[in-house]
Amino acid sequence: MSTSPLKLGIKDLVYSVVAPTVVALLIMAVGMSPATSFVGLKYTLLEAIVVVSVPMLFGLLWNRWAGGCSGFLLGSLYALYFSDQVYAVQGRGDISLLGVVVSAMLIGYVTGALNKRSTEYKRMALSAVTAAVIGAAIVTYADQYSIQLGELKSATVFLTLFTRVLCGLIVPFIARVFISYSSKSDREKRLQPPTNAMQGNSD
Repeated sequence: MSTSPLKLGIKDLVYSVVAPTVVALLIMAVGMSPATSFVGLKYTLLEAIVVVSVPMLFGLLWNRWAGGCSGFLLGSLYALYFSDQVYAVQGRGDISLLGVVVSAMLIGYVTGALNKRSTEYKRMALSAVTAAVIGAAIVTYADQYSIQLGELKSATVFLTLFTRVLCGLIVPFIARVFISYSSKSDREKRLQPPTNAMQGNSD
């Protein structure tokens, strides 16, 4: 499938970038809220989204391996975040790990939504880099409120952005290799003669 990297309408940007970014910021807002009434709701919502909903969605839309793998990775991240909350300094949880979790979810969603199953490197790279920049902004925003990290330096912000943009340029290339290998395997399978039919004729 070939999708031009420049054909992005306002509707695409709203549903692919604006809406998920607003949801991510809402999750961050709930996570940073000091209100006691939000404590139970915060952990319930985060666990339902990160540990339950996302792995379930991958399992339904892709396969059992994608569901299990995403569940393991996101579950590990959530466990780190929850551990940080339990052992938080000054009686207040550090928000930086939540920023990592939300950023990862946002990067995966925005990349897929913008790319629209395209196999062209330019479109894939554009989608990935856009998602990487948004993810870097979420992480930087969360780190601003981190008790443990302290005041952010410009070098730290640059590295956060640089590493994610670099991934946005490299990962599409790796994806292209996988796609090419998968297409080649499919062609070889189609070219192979049907074994069962040949055995039936020989009998």
